[in-house]
Amino acid sequence: MKAIYKKYTLDFKRPSGTSRGVLTQKETWFIILKNDNKTGIGECGILRGLSIDDVPNYEEKLNWVCNNIHLGLEVLLNDLTEFPSIQFGLEQAFLSLTADNPFILFENNFSIKEAPIPINGLIWMGEESFMHQQIQQKLKDGFNCIKMKIGAIDFDTEVSLLKSIRKTYKKEEIELRVDANGAFKEDALDKLKILAELDLHSIEQPIKQGNYAKMKNLCAVTPLPIALDEELIGVFGVTKKKELLQTIQPQYIILKPSLVGGFKGSQEWISLAEKYNIGWWVTSALESNIGLNAIAQWTYGLQSKMPQGLGTGSLYTNNFNSPLEVSNGAISYRKTLNWQQNLIEDLCI
Repeated sequence: MKAIYKKYTLDFKRPSGTSRGVLTQKETWFIILKNDNKTGIGECGILRGLSIDDVPNYEEKLNWVCNNIHLGLEVLLNDLTEFPSIQFGLEQAFLSLTADNPFILFENNFSIKEAPIPINGLIWMGEESFMHQQIQQKLKDGFNCIKMKIGAIDFDTEVSLLKSIRKTYKKEEIELRVDANGAFKEDALDKLKILAELDLHSIEQPIKQGNYAKMKNLCAVTPLPIALDEELIGVFGVTKKKELLQTIQPQYIILKPSLVGGFKGSQEWISLAEKYNIGWWVTSALESNIGLNAIAQWTYGLQSKMPQGLGTGSLYTNNFNSPLEVSNGAISYRKTLNWQQNLIEDLCI
């Protein structure tokens, strides 16, 4: 078996705002495996300033992995604990290599029979008019679950945008989620009380990660269910994961395989969450369609009834053509659509 890696820069169609800043590009890397006449591919994507493996020696580690691919998946995964995005890329690549079709990693009704996965429509931060425009488009596109990023513009403006949806749609018609990306400060509980009046489903990461005591207190008294997202990053091993969930006792956790150790790391979180009666859902971490495809196929197999966060494939000008299609508030794998011709071969050049 031989392995190589290739870097690829994804360009956003339009700058996308979060409380941590505005994104214009997203760096990602592909691990490509070759064994006889078979080829496998996996995506290793990091989010600058957020991923625990956003470190100077990232490509050096990728090079080490490729030079030691003969060690096998399990040995490599154990050595890559602090590089969750590479763990995820390797899991994909090995599944891809052994599959009949390198893009069908999990044979299920999603990948074979076009069964849809309900997803949320994502509203990016920006000027009020732009956010309102996005909301109207998502509703027009048939989404019945909308997730709005908040925390970067004036809070009162964000609340008024949410109110504008609630004036027309009740919670039974449109599920509203918000994501603060850790933006709230000492006034977090006061803001949660205001948001709770709008019949929201949940809020992701209201305060910055790393303050277990403060987050625990917030989860204990919140009038609005709290979902941990960034809080899960950099928590390695079942014991540490168990300690976090038992201490904070959140209402939900959100799983981004690239950030928490791939399928294996995500499954550990899910097993613990279900043990402690904590809800969960899966989202992408702005991967290209290669990583998004892997996450979607795996997620379908989990049989969650909740809308997932898998609608990010249309963000880029230079994403790869794929059978993934978003319509009527769901993502599907369409047999009538094809992967970009010679995709893996071109990446190898």
